[in-house]
Amino acid sequence: MKDKPITTLFLLTSLDGKINSGSQDCLDVDKDWCQITGVKEGLQQYYDIEATTDFYSLNTGRVMAKIGINEKMNIPNKLSCRFIIIDNKPHLNQHGIDYLCRWVDRLILVTTCKHHEAYGLQKKYTNLDILSYDTLNLNRLLIDMKEKYSAKAITIQSGGSLNGLFLRENLIDYVHLVVAPLLVGGKDTPTMIDGTSIRFPQELHQLKALELLECHVLKNSYIELKYRVLK
Repeated sequence: MKDKPITTLFLLTSLDGKINSGSQDCLDVDKDWCQITGVKEGLQQYYDIEATTDFYSLNTGRVMAKIGINEKMNIPNKLSCRFIIIDNKPHLNQHGIDYLCRWVDRLILVTTCKHHEAYGLQKKYTNLDILSYDTLNLNRLLIDMKEKYSAKAITIQSGGSLNGLFLRENLIDYVHLVVAPLLVGGKDTPTMIDGTSIRFPQELHQLKALELLECHVLKNSYIELKYRVLK
């Protein structure tokens, strides 16, 4: 097996494992949970911990569009991290790509779309790279990140469906959670791991047991958990 970066799934989740407020994209943790008494008081702790994660951060174009990257105008202070954004549909438009290139140290856009708008911005931004694949192969992507960028560690912060693919392909090494004191509910609300369910006992090997490494009680009833995935 070829060498790959160490991967850590890092998420803010409710106590019942939800990573959104509901089933629609108009709902968003960053916009919603800061309005809830009993949750908003300790929310900043998550962002403080997020700032200490790996130099390479992996997410999706859908998540970026959901948080408003395609419409944002005011560029915040330059981040020293690198974003790996998987965007096949695509969800990012030219403005969103422009925003990300001005925001992060380097944008590595991963896509199977041969007509992605990012191609038209490569001459404008020297910190924009495009990794093009005929079909998305997460194992191949991780190997390429190690071979082409010398990435030693990657933090995964994508949605439940992609997280599910990483899980099923045995590509998650660690899990790092900040658990908010909140119950969300809803069978259609995204969870930290979604995707295809197993159906038969012979598929039980696809479930991943965890070893607890750290547990920290934070302020305002928040908890920080760190696990190693047993392989």
